[in-house]
This record gives sequence, C-alpha cells and structure tokens, in this order.
Amino acid sequence: MDAYALKALKWSRTLNLYVERLCVGLLVLLVLDVWLGVLVRYVLPLDWSFTEELARYLMIWMALLAVSCGICHREHIGVLVLFDRFSPFWRKVCAVCFDLIAFAFFALIFFYGLGFVERGFSRFTMIAEIPKGYPFIGVPLAAFLACVQLALVAVHDVFSADGVTASERAEI
Repeated sequence: MDAYALKALKWSRTLNLYVERLCVGLLVLLVLDVWLGVLVRYVLPLDWSFTEELARYLMIWMALLAVSCGICHREHIGVLVLFDRFSPFWRKVCAVCFDLIAFAFFALIFFYGLGFVERGFSRFTMIAEIPKGYPFIGVPLAAFLACVQLALVAVHDVFSADGVTASERAEI
C-alpha cells in the first residue's frame, strides 16, 4: 500500500516542479515588466501604458498558480496546534477529510471559473483592450491544478502505512 502513496507523492512533486518553474518565469516577466514601466514613465519618451495592466495580471496568475505549490507541500493555512496533538491515525483521518473538503471547494471554483472565463471574452481590458477571458483563464487553471494536487496528496494520505502526511516525507 505504501507504493501507491510514494507514487502519488512523486507525481505530485513532479507536477509541482513544473508549476514552480512557471511561477518563477511569471515572476521574471513581472519584474521585467515593472522595470519597463518605470523606464517608460520616467526615462523613455514612449507612451506605453500596457505595462501596468500586464503587471497586474502577471501577479494574479503567479499567486493563483502558487496555490497548488502550497498544497503539494502542505504549506497552506491550517491550525496545526490541535492537528499535531492527534494520534497518527486521527491525523490521517483529519487530513483526508480536509483534502476532500478542499477538493470540493476548488472543484466549485473550477466549475464557476469556466463560466467566468466565458463571460470574460465578451468584456475587454481598459488599456490593452484584449478580451478579459485570457487573464481570467488563470482562475479555473489554478483551481484545476489545486484539485489535481489535492487528489494526489489525498491518495498519499490514504495509502501511506504510517499515517505521515506529505510534508513530513523525505523529498523524492
């Protein structure tokens, strides 16, 4: 049974590696965009106003995608004072219950996010005048990645023999 837990943890960490790299790429783009915005505003005689809007959407995408990274490492918000006092069996039960509740929450965000994106394609941004559906795609994408990570972490929690959560395992 522990083999399923380790395989789920390995898949979770592999997916997380790609999401982390994407977040770093978005951060690099965000820093370059903000620098360009400062240069355009104070140094260069160009009338580029899209940098502010691009920075806003890059930051939102980066923050949303980072949610799945926190789930992978079990670094999301939680009250560990009570959780750590439980026996390994009850920690396992609580962890799986929390995983299922969070999965349902992110599944709802994914479902309603798709409608949000669909409606966004009929609205346009103020500065660049691109359909808002493109920036809004980050919401269901992040919710989908969170659901995948929650499913993998839950599989790990269910099949691990010792009741140890994913964050307490050695890196794979």
